[in-house]
Amino acid sequence: MTTKKTTLALALVVALSAAGMASAHFATRHYYSSWTYYPAQSYHYCYYYYKPTPVVTTYSYHYAIVYPTQPRYVNYYNPYQQQYWGRLDTQAKGDKQYSLLAENDRKKELKDIPEKAFPALDKMPAIPESTDGEQMLVPKELPKIDVK
Repeated sequence: MTTKKTTLALALVVALSAAGMASAHFATRHYYSSWTYYPAQSYHYCYYYYKPTPVVTTYSYHYAIVYPTQPRYVNYYNPYQQQYWGRLDTQAKGDKQYSLLAENDRKKELKDIPEKAFPALDKMPAIPESTDGEQMLVPKELPKIDVK
């Protein structure tokens, strides 16, 4: 009988630990996926997953895109509105790293956005569609780009 109780107690501890680890991952409000190279368009991309509010249970996403021709920038693309809306300068120092495009400068194609449209660098913007001011995360990793 004691062995059964010990086994049940151990199983309960393992189950609770696993549930705790799973809930910790799902409690994350925003995160980046790993980087993938898209050869047809010659760029690297990852997903930026986010919840507009802490109580939302499903994630939305935008793309973070790095072109090998401009490896210092992580460009952010909103697939719902089909437009680029800003970029992160990976070489900027301090907390001012992001250039948020004005609404009328956001375009479907990055080539249609003139360099002068990108304003001075500022802090990371708020999580898309959020109202509480929680700032987006900076990617912890960048893609490995072969420079030829």
